[in-house]
Amino acid sequence: MNILAIDTCTEVASVTLYSSGFRTSRVLTNIEKSSGHILKLCDEVFNESGKKLNDVDVIAYSKGPGAFTGVRMCIGVVQGLSLSCNIPTIGFSTLELLGFRASKMLKAEKIAVALDARMGEVYWAVYDHGVLSKMKICSPEDVDNLGADFVGVGTGWGAHNDKLHTATNIKTTDLTIYPESSELVDLSLLAIESGESPTFDLPQPIYLRNNVAQKSLK
Repeated sequence: MNILAIDTCTEVASVTLYSSGFRTSRVLTNIEKSSGHILKLCDEVFNESGKKLNDVDVIAYSKGPGAFTGVRMCIGVVQGLSLSCNIPTIGFSTLELLGFRASKMLKAEKIAVALDARMGEVYWAVYDHGVLSKMKICSPEDVDNLGADFVGVGTGWGAHNDKLHTATNIKTTDLTIYPESSELVDLSLLAIESGESPTFDLPQPIYLRNNVAQKSLK
């Protein structure tokens, strides 16, 4: 199976092409408007791997929440590639992607994900033994009290460190872990193995903050 994975929803933009068990990846960090480079990154992984878009069986993507422009860019690119070559897609929350990646890297089952949502809020979710729950946008004071057996990851912990530690009673954080497209490949393979099918439905974003008044995903 050939999987093209795309993530541009945070300050890091990445693309991975998975083919015959091998991965070809490109990751951009610390570059302004990195999501605008995504098609160039796609070209680079295709050129390096010797594959073409028509060879792709599934496009995996992150659908947010995250930076508004980055989410829109990711969804727009995936829609265009999918429709142009009739390729099914499979999408995952940015919060699940980060929780999954952190769980693997830290060898920890309990991850508290907080992304900086600006306006004094965070995108919040709990990733516990492979299951994402409690996804919402809220103030740092309104997150869940989880305890010291969880590890905090994400930009929200850097932006609201003291408030999140007080509210959650979490003692350990790791601010070096960020979402990356390579883990979208693993999430896709796991989902397909468990019976979930990629779809030809038009990819849709998760913003959580559809307007300033909306505080959580209902």
